[in-house]
Amino acid sequence: MKDIKTDGRILPGINSPRDIWELDIGQLERLAGEIREEILRVVSVNGGHLASNLGCVELTLALHRVFRMPEDKIVWDVGHQAYTHKLITGRRDLFHTLRTKGGLSGFPKSKESPYDLFNVGHSGTSISAALGIAEAMRHSGEEGRVVAVIGDGSMTAGLALEGLNQGGTLGQKLVVVLNDNEMSIAPNVGAMSSYLSRTLTGHFMNRVKKETENFLSRIPKLGEPFLQVARRAEESFKSLIYPGMVFEELGYEYIGPIKGHRLDRLIEALSNARRIDGPVLVHVGTDKGKGYRPAEDNPTAFHGVGPFDLQTGKPVKGAGPPSYTETFADAVVEAARHDERIIAITAAMPEGTGLDRFAAEFPDRFYDVGIAEQHAVTFAAGLATRGFRPVVAIYSTFLQRAYDQIVHDVCLQNLPVVFALDRGGLVGEDGPTHHGTYDFSYLRHIPNMTLMAPRDENALRDALITALAAKGPCAFRYPRGSGVGVAPTPPKVWETGKGELLRDGTDVLLAATGSTVHPCLEAARALEGEGVSVAVADARFVKPVDTGLIFDVGKRCGLVITVEENVLAGGFGSAVLEEASRLGEDLPVRRLGLPDCFIEHGTLKELRAELGLDAQGIRRSVLEALSGDRA
Repeated sequence: MKDIKTDGRILPGINSPRDIWELDIGQLERLAGEIREEILRVVSVNGGHLASNLGCVELTLALHRVFRMPEDKIVWDVGHQAYTHKLITGRRDLFHTLRTKGGLSGFPKSKESPYDLFNVGHSGTSISAALGIAEAMRHSGEEGRVVAVIGDGSMTAGLALEGLNQGGTLGQKLVVVLNDNEMSIAPNVGAMSSYLSRTLTGHFMNRVKKETENFLSRIPKLGEPFLQVARRAEESFKSLIYPGMVFEELGYEYIGPIKGHRLDRLIEALSNARRIDGPVLVHVGTDKGKGYRPAEDNPTAFHGVGPFDLQTGKPVKGAGPPSYTETFADAVVEAARHDERIIAITAAMPEGTGLDRFAAEFPDRFYDVGIAEQHAVTFAAGLATRGFRPVVAIYSTFLQRAYDQIVHDVCLQNLPVVFALDRGGLVGEDGPTHHGTYDFSYLRHIPNMTLMAPRDENALRDALITALAAKGPCAFRYPRGSGVGVAPTPPKVWETGKGELLRDGTDVLLAATGSTVHPCLEAARALEGEGVSVAVADARFVKPVDTGLIFDVGKRCGLVITVEENVLAGGFGSAVLEEASRLGEDLPVRRLGLPDCFIEHGTLKELRAELGLDAQGIRRSVLEALSGDRA
């Protein structure tokens, strides 16, 4: 038993995985409890991914106990479950900075720690990345095993299945740990399967199996038939006991299901897996929210949370307008009440996109396809060919995964699929893997696509109705967080490609999109007090651009500044410049937007201020532009 020289707590003495190698089971169980307390303490203040991290504490400790980093490598999928990993890999003293500006990322990040081998944030990447690392180690003669930790939800991603397929073919020393926190495993089947998996895949039994196969294969004429009979008998027996045959058909030794909160069983099973010469899949059953009753009772609500009261589990937030997600949810339900052709589709995010409300009212017209964005888009295209009006609601950052399907299966056929892009623009604390800052650029250049960016809740309802009335593909993006609190008005269909002049002026035109419109209006009001007359136009459409509005008002003012929460490369400002070139307009156009770099995490207020996209930053840019033009 390792001597713990602290105040009785174990976590303060853990500064690297090496510090848990000699801990006994009792100490590891105490450490697991302390880690849960620390995760709850920090996440209740900072927000973050809670239920999945609480469910993965013992599994993470067992992984680091058995696989000895840095010789062995551990690659996480998505990273929703990596808080324990961060706490025991030298970042305990910084854990209170989780998801704050300049602090620890909410996901594994290689620049944070040498124990983070691969930057993640989107699902389904771990097996492919781990296999690449394993092959690189083979080529360079490195020893050690590579482990990919992936959740059952991520296994629906096509990329995960592609990696799994090649992994079985290459026969590498790859360990895939399937963290199954959804499947119900009956106690009697689970206990028997766990026992047999830990026993029959142990070092002794595997050696006996190999030696028996070698012996039978050497018997002239009769050896191979005997070997095939033995293998068929083994497979028939195992198929009655556990659900691993599909993985064995792909070339993996299957171990499991293992109870994911029994450290002794986890360590034994993982130790057996480490000794097997070839690809192994370890199936572990865990409970989301383990150790915190509110999260255990409602793991979906505690998947990703903002600050909450630790005693009650209730969110800590002041009263305010509904979120854009809630506004969209209400609008699409209302539209579906009047049009039976409307079908809602999402990719494993019914609550995140608000479509759980649609599912409750129209269960037969709602589809959650799992983490399969590519399938969601082509599935919608198929529906559209038969006269239905599919609405595909996916976070902007995740729709990137289906770019090819948007081009070839929707836009090439000019099908009326509606794309509702939640979390468009900066998203805050989740950081660069989740910022939806590329959709203007990757959508507007596709033929037949119409692209909108509503400025507030009423405009969001208008954009949905406009998209549903269109004869071809339409997309609209809306930001994360609360709306601006405008009084509701009946939705109306916009004229395609027409913006709205919200404020006239004589010195400069701010041509704004989406979430930047209201900061532009605020900046214009401030500048008026400084003697600067600013016109503000809500472009509404990123494609097609309202050239008539922008250039007519812009020529009167003598200067146009475009404002967008998208990367400047290929965004709204680029579209205005392209149109000015096409039409031969000799008009100064300056662009405000996001630079050519990945934006780190922080609150939306902090990030917008830093990037000059809040009212004060826009005001400052206007003054600088006018000063330069008048010099």
